[in-house]
Amino acid sequence: MDLSVTTTFTIEGHRIVAYKGLVRGIIVRAPTISQGLVGGLKQIVGGRIGAYTRMCEQARQQAYDDMLQHAYELGANAIVGVRYDASEVVNSATEVLCYGTAVIIEPEAA
Repeated sequence: MDLSVTTTFTIEGHRIVAYKGLVRGIIVRAPTISQGLVGGLKQIVGGRIGAYTRMCEQARQQAYDDMLQHAYELGANAIVGVRYDASEVVNSATEVLCYGTAVIIEPEAA
């Protein structure tokens, strides 16, 4: 799956020839028991909470991968305007949303 992905609304050297629509990837994650214990201890003593950082990065990557799959299924070869959003769903469970606009691009004529 070879898709160009950008947070901007254009891709230099290419033009958008078709809009395929909104694509998204959504994942809801909660910390494991061990992540919760380590995170709770870190909250008491302070400092970076590596277990939570890894959990959040994994959730972002899964949401991103799901967005790419959605665009691929629509026949797009690029996604523009990519954004992330996160919100708490229930106590200690977080929803991560990655979304953008699936498009078809082609190189600009020289």
